[in-house]
Amino acid sequence: MKEEEATTRILKCLPREKAFYFFTSIGNYTGESAASLKEFMQKINEVNVKSLEFHLYRGDFEKWINETLEDTKLAKEICSLRSLNCFGTILKERLYSIISSRYEELGRDL
Repeated sequence: MKEEEATTRILKCLPREKAFYFFTSIGNYTGESAASLKEFMQKINEVNVKSLEFHLYRGDFEKWINETLEDTKLAKEICSLRSLNCFGTILKERLYSIISSRYEELGRDL
């Protein structure tokens, strides 16, 4: 039961004030945000890759995923992606792959 509760918590839709807001640099908001893991996964393919690079290398993704979604496993996977020094399309594809795999894994747990 505990694993199911954790999965439900990770997959739930958050209030907008806890959403992830995408920026391309400090003060340059893209107009995009994500209030759930599913929405976050979808936005990876929509936002400018400069936003993904900005947030990945600042540690913003893993911080939000760890602290707000409370998914330490996914946060660690994204942290390990940072060490690969990916940029551009490769970064976008790898990030999407990591998040979509985790999303599918969590969906099987319900």
